[in-house]
Amino acid sequence: MRRPETSEYAEYYGLYVNQVPDGDILELLDQGVRRTLDVLGGLPSERETFAYEPGKWTLRQVVGHMVDTERVFGYRALSIARCDPAALPGMDQDSWTAASNAAVRPLTAQLAELEAVRRSSIALFGSFDEAMWDERGTASDVEFCTRAFPYIIAGHEIHHLKVLEERYL
Repeated sequence: MRRPETSEYAEYYGLYVNQVPDGDILELLDQGVRRTLDVLGGLPSERETFAYEPGKWTLRQVVGHMVDTERVFGYRALSIARCDPAALPGMDQDSWTAASNAAVRPLTAQLAELEAVRRSSIALFGSFDEAMWDERGTASDVEFCTRAFPYIIAGHEIHHLKVLEERYL
């Protein structure tokens, strides 16, 4: 599958897509989650509730956000690949994080969930044929091509892992 073009996703997501190296996107997704699990697995429990400044998410909340976001992007990819004509809603990451219980869930449980969601995403994307990758639909009032979503997921993880490494660890 080829990389998405800038016309195949909302401009904002270039922040993520541009961070994804060249290569097989399914393999990159697998490598990414393994790296995240390696970096975050085994942290002392007191680091899990750390936020680098008041009002910022804790490490647990960042991981919970990563899980929620991957689920949303996976659903968007599925819906668009299946030619659903419905426009998909946006996601307010701050209200979703505030309404989640990520702040009180142990990091080990959230990392296991992230790994499970990633395995599901890889299986979903592996099931798509070439025509499905070319489908277009609307999410957050912007037209997307299905092929953009695995790159957005991979780049979103790269982005947040960098933030975690620089400001939390």
